[in-house]
Amino acid sequence: MPAVYNSKHGIVSRMPQELYMSFVDMRNFVRMLPADKQEGVQADFDTLTATVRGFTIGVRVTGRVPYSRITIEDNGAPFQFCITLHFDDAGEPGKTDFHIAASADLNLVMKAMLGNRIQQALDKIVDGLVDASEGRMPQGFSL
Repeated sequence: MPAVYNSKHGIVSRMPQELYMSFVDMRNFVRMLPADKQEGVQADFDTLTATVRGFTIGVRVTGRVPYSRITIEDNGAPFQFCITLHFDDAGEPGKTDFHIAASADLNLVMKAMLGNRIQQALDKIVDGLVDASEGRMPQGFSL
């Protein structure tokens, strides 16, 4: 049974359509990275492959619901996983309720080693996106 992780929700100062369009093309993920982190990362519209410390992992977009949801699955990874980015109307003009749902087919040892780190990483992504939308961007990051 896959492990399931849900990020915190963050209110991003962008309309759902605008935020969705930033993530719909996998090449945009590479552009969001600081220049020193782009080496070893290759992308086209649907796929992204990264090599870090000799370890290669790939992802592929498997679903797009315009302005609402993008689903990304493993594509050449050592375990199966699925990540869904949610772009919900926040009920305020120009704002999006953004959150991430992830599931990973991890064995017990991997769950114990990575479970907490996965949750922290998802929450950190949401926090970073909220900060970026409010002009508090890390150097080299753009939205």
